[in-house]
Amino acid sequence: KTGKTDCIYCLEAESQAAANCLEQIYIIMYTVFDGAAVLPAPEKSRVEDVRQVKTLNEHMKTGQFKRSYLLYGEEAYLKKQYKEKLTKAMFPDGDTVNYAYFEGKGTEPSKLIDLAETMPFFAERRLIVVENSGFFKSSCPELADYIRQTPDTACFLFVEEEADKRGKMFKAVKETGYVLELKRQDEKTLLLWIARQVKGEQKQIKESTARYLLERVGTDMENLEKELEKLFGYTLGETEITVSDIDAICSVQIENKIFKMIEAAAAKRQKEMLDYYYDLLTLKEPPLKILSLLSRQFRLLLETKELVKEGRDRSQIAKVTKQPPFAAEKCIRQCREFSAAQLKGILSEAAELEEMAKTGRLDQQISVELFIVKNTTA
Repeated sequence: KTGKTDCIYCLEAESQAAANCLEQIYIIMYTVFDGAAVLPAPEKSRVEDVRQVKTLNEHMKTGQFKRSYLLYGEEAYLKKQYKEKLTKAMFPDGDTVNYAYFEGKGTEPSKLIDLAETMPFFAERRLIVVENSGFFKSSCPELADYIRQTPDTACFLFVEEEADKRGKMFKAVKETGYVLELKRQDEKTLLLWIARQVKGEQKQIKESTARYLLERVGTDMENLEKELEKLFGYTLGETEITVSDIDAICSVQIENKIFKMIEAAAAKRQKEMLDYYYDLLTLKEPPLKILSLLSRQFRLLLETKELVKEGRDRSQIAKVTKQPPFAAEKCIRQCREFSAAQLKGILSEAAELEEMAKTGRLDQQISVELFIVKNTTA
């Protein structure tokens, strides 16, 4: 045990003791939820994620940097955080002379190599940050070969959305540098991260309220950060964040309204489903985007229904469908309201209406209205 009551299971363990606790027993002890709520132990894969980040933190703490780094994955917030932390660790005084930034698929490998060969100006190394280059999805043998012989006076930091582990670039960085995948965080991790942010503002939040926040605004950490900032400003002078605070100030993600539209369709509540649709139009959401999201959700319901039939549990369904557990739970509940034949018919109808709208044979707004009316008529 660490002796602390705020060991946070996230990618920034608050202390060495907390990190050691993770390594030894695969468990997080207490959070600030309700004073002493205990969450289940994280999966071993998540513990491995924490270990990898711990290693990166050690590089930054000791100043013993590798010659190349790759940060990749779906979680943009964490990639941004660690890009900035690595930069600050290398240049604590904000050195801009020895810092270079490149972005986009038009980045030329030869320019990067020439820059790496240039001696830094009154500094140990030159940092070359390359973002969304596509080098890790396509072949770039020239740069891959150079990565293996980069001088100690240069460091490459690649930040990418995707990376092919079989590619030459990935293998080169893994062999001579450090690779860190920053995935979308699971529900447990996000709840603990929210708790840490709330505690930092000297406030409290119940676990049930934090779950409600995730359901309302989604699991994207950049968006969550913005919504938490709004909540902190809205609750100035208050010690606890409540559900009513979230309802008052936080924006509802479109996916949440789509869930509600599906629930209305299942109950044949036509007016309610149309009201949600018009709310989304008021928010300037394009009709065909709404139809596409409805189709996606009905497709998830069909997939979930088949997985339930196979005997899969909630965590397995969440993993297969690539959803947070709470979203998977909603799908399990909603899919019971439809037969497989109904869902297939709905998807076929959506595809037909979308094709008619795209070819100009039917007004886009009317196409979604027709879809709603057909699927909410008793």
